[in-house]
Amino acid sequence: MNRSATHLVTEFVLLGFPGCWETQVFLFSLFLVVYVLTLLGNGAIICAVRWDPRLHTPMYFLLGNFAFLEIWYVSSTVPNMLANILSTTKAISFSGCFLQFYFFFSLGTTECLFLAVMAYDRYLAICRPLHYPTIMTGQLCGMLVSLCWLTGFLGYSIPIFFISQLPFCGPNIIDHFLCDMDPLMALSCAPAPVIEFIFYTQSSLVLFFTVMYILRSYTLLLRAVFQVPSAAGRRKAFSTCGSHLVVVSLFYGTVMVMYVSPTYGIPTLMQKILTLVYSVVTPLFNPLIYSLRNKDMKFALRNVLCRIKVSQNS
Repeated sequence: MNRSATHLVTEFVLLGFPGCWETQVFLFSLFLVVYVLTLLGNGAIICAVRWDPRLHTPMYFLLGNFAFLEIWYVSSTVPNMLANILSTTKAISFSGCFLQFYFFFSLGTTECLFLAVMAYDRYLAICRPLHYPTIMTGQLCGMLVSLCWLTGFLGYSIPIFFISQLPFCGPNIIDHFLCDMDPLMALSCAPAPVIEFIFYTQSSLVLFFTVMYILRSYTLLLRAVFQVPSAAGRRKAFSTCGSHLVVVSLFYGTVMVMYVSPTYGIPTLMQKILTLVYSVVTPLFNPLIYSLRNKDMKFALRNVLCRIKVSQNS
């Protein structure tokens, strides 16, 4: 394929969200607040896990890595989106567009794998508590985390590279706030059914197998919860599992609508809102659901805040 043809388009225009200037300022303020809160919430979890020795366990090690992932995941889209809202040209370079495309999908895949590993950890802790310390060792935990990162970042490198080699002759307008698969393929001058098939098959397999494993794990968890003799214990465990499932359902539900089911009949604005849910909203809520409701985590966060205040006063 002629590589020079890809340089006929040197930049793309991300239209973002429609509206007058006042609407754009409101969206900028809203997304900025959400972004800052996401960074603070996930950053606080990382600090708590790092500084509190009582949280040096596999569960909190996974939570700390998950919080680190969420910071990068939301940062792959929101900073550029904020700059784009106030921009008059709303342009993103060709290489910048595909870099965002690569990191967005790689980090999203890594998140799916992390959610599955965290479900496995909770399954072992609740359903096999006596074997948990010998199975979920620090070595296994480190291997699982490394596997999630490596699989997420290696899995989409080849398909996205070939997509970037397609000829883009113009127009260069993307009616979205990020560089996504469907808008980019719609702008390509040459059809690439094989690349599209590989990309969507890979996405579907990752989503299907991870969500099925998560649902199976939580089904076994809930079955074990109903066997707990204490009513208070059942309520606590059911509340935790239920809240986890709400976030998982929110993330997977919106992702599957976008990348498994056909999106041709979905209005463009609705596609943008669905993308916002799993790329911006869930990284904000995940710290609250997975960590900040935990007593040990809240105690560790208070200690972190106290250390910060002491260091500022000294």
